[in-house]
Amino acid sequence: MSATGRIALPGELRLAQLPPLALYVHLPWCVRKCPYCDFNSHQRGGALPEREYVDALIADLEGLLPSVWGRRIISIFIGGGTPSLFSPDAIDRLLSAVRAHIAVVPEAEVTLEANPGTAEAGRFRGYRAAGVNRLSLGVQSFDDRRLRALGRIHSADEARAAIALALASFDNVNLDLMYGLPGQSLAMARADVEEALRWQTTHLSAYQLTIEPNTAFYRQPPALPEHDLCADMQLLVEDVLAAAGFEHYETSAFARPGHRCRHNLNYWQFGDYLGLGAGAHGKISFPDRVTRHERAKQPREYLAAPGRVQERFVAPGELPFEFMLNALRLSEGFAATLFAARTGLAAAAIEPGLRVAEAKGLIERRADRLRPTQRGRLFLNELIALFLPAPKQQVVHRVAQP
Repeated sequence: MSATGRIALPGELRLAQLPPLALYVHLPWCVRKCPYCDFNSHQRGGALPEREYVDALIADLEGLLPSVWGRRIISIFIGGGTPSLFSPDAIDRLLSAVRAHIAVVPEAEVTLEANPGTAEAGRFRGYRAAGVNRLSLGVQSFDDRRLRALGRIHSADEARAAIALALASFDNVNLDLMYGLPGQSLAMARADVEEALRWQTTHLSAYQLTIEPNTAFYRQPPALPEHDLCADMQLLVEDVLAAAGFEHYETSAFARPGHRCRHNLNYWQFGDYLGLGAGAHGKISFPDRVTRHERAKQPREYLAAPGRVQERFVAPGELPFEFMLNALRLSEGFAATLFAARTGLAAAAIEPGLRVAEAKGLIERRADRLRPTQRGRLFLNELIALFLPAPKQQVVHRVAQP
């Protein structure tokens, strides 16, 4: 073991011992920026530069290939922004180029995010033909007044129509819902989740609306339900979905058996991923180090130099927090051996935090598994903060995780 506490890994470590590798592609344009959104998204002005942007994505991928020679992609996620603004031909060209440059496993999950306001039957059929096999729809609510309060461009009826179109082409569909919305009551939150269930999709994501910096809502905050009411909404969503047979496998994710999102599971299990596109981030592991890379956020800058990447080595002292930030989102926790396998650090690196977490009733562990308790899931930020490098702990406040 080195002086940093890192386990010395064999120099000829086999590829099979590295974490699984996924691919994230960011398409940053939207019809209109939502007032709550802090993602790297930009309002479309005129025609999209589809061909130029796909060219840039391919060049970006080519620049990353030496870092992942011999490895295979297990999942692809095309997010945004609103990726469904891109034509099926552009998505087909992108996915064809990916497969031409790097091996993709035959059973790979390929997800594309879509906005109900851009849903068209022809587009959805085209995405399916291009190789997309999972669609994620940003419904958020089936209440027109709540949708207007959120600044969404679609109506409840358009959301319903989009779901019907999606299910006509895809047998694996996720619906995104939000709760804790301006003016929302507990009965309204129940109505949203019950309507979502009626569509019999394979996956649901349910998030509490939070006010983030650098958003319109941060500058002019709307009146949101009180904290206790939002907590009741969270418990309501969990109970209703559990009764319907959904597995609550991650903080905000619910799936029918066999339909957990493999791409997001790879994030939460501290797997590797390539990030392509404006503002995209990635993580690549090597036998002796873990690195992160990111790109310019502005589409114009990215298009001008798609291969320009900021890369940094993740210091061993940061790895316990980075691992726990992801793995503790999983309701079932993680295998005790996963921390060492994914970070190269001895389990002793997280032992002090685990002892404190156990004493506070935030985590439970058995011989082969560690998992957050019910209290740990409700106060996830408090739990995760226990694994921050010591100087940073004092700036983290206890906040109930949605």
